[in-house]
Amino acid sequence: MAGSWRHLNLKIAQNARIFSTTRQQNDSKDSWLSKLLVRKIEPTKESHSRMLSDKEVIYGLQTHNFRADSRDEYIANIKRKVDWTKAQSQLSDKLELSASWTVSVGDQDQALHLWKYTGGFEAIDNANELFAHDEDFKKLINDENKLVRSRHLQYLLAFSYWPAIVPRPGNHIYEIRSYALKPGTMIEWGNNWARAINYRQNNAEAYAGFFSQIGRLYNVHHIWCYKNLNARKETRESAWRSPGWDECVAYTVPLIREMHCRILNPTSFSPTQ
Repeated sequence: MAGSWRHLNLKIAQNARIFSTTRQQNDSKDSWLSKLLVRKIEPTKESHSRMLSDKEVIYGLQTHNFRADSRDEYIANIKRKVDWTKAQSQLSDKLELSASWTVSVGDQDQALHLWKYTGGFEAIDNANELFAHDEDFKKLINDENKLVRSRHLQYLLAFSYWPAIVPRPGNHIYEIRSYALKPGTMIEWGNNWARAINYRQNNAEAYAGFFSQIGRLYNVHHIWCYKNLNARKETRESAWRSPGWDECVAYTVPLIREMHCRILNPTSFSPTQ
């Protein structure tokens, strides 16, 4: 009997040590996490999109994976689609191409086209109505169908704290860094990047910043403009030398579920070069 009690007391002591160690680990983890969370997000009756974006402008980001043997034909067909859009008086002040790129590093045989809708979702509805009934446009889409392997469309809003989207003259490369965030963290992301963007203005590399409204949700796209890959390297290294940039990165990294980047080259008809 005495042996059984000794065994039981040893077991209780062992469990107590395990519990104490686990609690210390959890306390340490909680302390570490508390440093990463900038602030608690209070409940609000205002939509997060309205809090993050103050523009009645919606962007459509089309991502096309085209057949490797049809690149030139595909690009030519997109050019015809852009020309058709410009010729439509109903769309003249509602829809325009902001940028058109092909991917050089990342998902190759891929193109991205950024369209700007002025007038909110009503402008999109009106444009879609025209697309559905215009025979010339339907032919362009039928031709496109033969040249692509897959397509994806997202409707995006621009972050209000990001610099205005301005076409760039000359020759540049662009980088799109795409983030899938944890649901419920968009406001935290915006709060941190409203400060972080100030560290990325030395070479006017910030081109556009978006978050998704329709399509893949809790998606963020940051688009950067550089003279070349070496300029990209030097600009990014310069940011790390700025006091405060590392803190912004530390706050935002835990909000990310997945991320990837692609290097883009403008097409010949892209408004931004």
